[in-house]
Amino acid sequence: MMGRLGLLPRTVWLLGLISLFNDAASDMIYPLVPLYLMSVLMAGPRALGLIEGIAEAVSSLVKLAAGVFADRMHRMRGWVIGGYTLAGIARPLIGITTSWVGVLACRFADRVGKGLRSAPRDALISASVAPSERGLAFGLHRAMDNLGAVVGPLAAAALLAAGIGLRSIFLLAAVPAVIVFALVLTVPEPARDPRLRPTPFRWSLAGLPPRFSRYLAVLALFTLGNSSNMFLLLRARQLGLSELQVPLLWALMSGFAALFSTHLSGLSDRIGRTRLIVGGWSIYAAFYLTLGLLPPHPLLLWPMFAGYGVFLAATEGAEKALVADLVPGERAGTAFGWYNLVVGLMLLPASVLFGWLWQGATPFVAFAFGAGCALTAALLMVVWVRPGSPAPA
Repeated sequence: MMGRLGLLPRTVWLLGLISLFNDAASDMIYPLVPLYLMSVLMAGPRALGLIEGIAEAVSSLVKLAAGVFADRMHRMRGWVIGGYTLAGIARPLIGITTSWVGVLACRFADRVGKGLRSAPRDALISASVAPSERGLAFGLHRAMDNLGAVVGPLAAAALLAAGIGLRSIFLLAAVPAVIVFALVLTVPEPARDPRLRPTPFRWSLAGLPPRFSRYLAVLALFTLGNSSNMFLLLRARQLGLSELQVPLLWALMSGFAALFSTHLSGLSDRIGRTRLIVGGWSIYAAFYLTLGLLPPHPLLLWPMFAGYGVFLAATEGAEKALVADLVPGERAGTAFGWYNLVVGLMLLPASVLFGWLWQGATPFVAFAFGAGCALTAALLMVVWVRPGSPAPA
């Protein structure tokens, strides 16, 4: 495994390093947003669901547009630079908001930045490696991304322990954002075939393989039950975790994801993407059912969130590698745009519905709904999508 990692191109490692610092900035504040909304701005689960749903839905539309335009122009670098820059500016501004509407505006801009960069960045990674190394490359990227999600919450916890207020922590997230901006300027544009001409705009799925369309439909069902992770942190707080422990719990989860992402995604190059994805979705369903039933006992949360990190490790890289497996290379930007569109767009009904089920019924009803969607999607992945064997190593 280590030998294969050393052979990955510089572009993959550079984008992974950028994601590490970007997620350190993002996850300094991400676990604190529910606390900020509830304790400072006096907003409830419904407002949280609305904020996350709208922000992610708009982001998903931008992801498709950025992917289509990147394919048309055969240019990826500018989208990546613009996306990381916008997000780096928007996140710290949460610290000066005085209402949940202001938080919505900042999250909106942050997610638009993510939308601009995501599909072109994923297409750039896909174009940088051979098909037999896609799982490893995406796994490394996700591992470094999740490593940043360990550093960020640990920094937030240290700042909270030092008596720094929530608003000040949000503003301090600008420091790693500056490092991201400096690094992203060094990302090279992939070599372009001089014979390629600008491709026509293709917003639809026409011309993409039917299996890819079926895969998107199954992803939509899974995502309908996969609401914002902020609800997990809200549930942890409800079950007795202290304000200081919330970012530490998030760091533990991200640490397990970082530890296993490269290995599990690389394993999908040999045993197939479907097995990893179905296994991960099954872990997700068990986690959600248990979290919905859990009594107020904070100690039980730590091993559970470690298991949730394994779910992320098993699915994040494999899902993206499967996109690249199912579509021709010249349509990769559009395909990743559609992938991100479906995942992001479904977060609007998922988060809004989850918030309403939580506040209108009980937390267990909301978590049970998510588990049911995951199990149904896992079954459909096996019997309907059937993506076939992995690319030969």
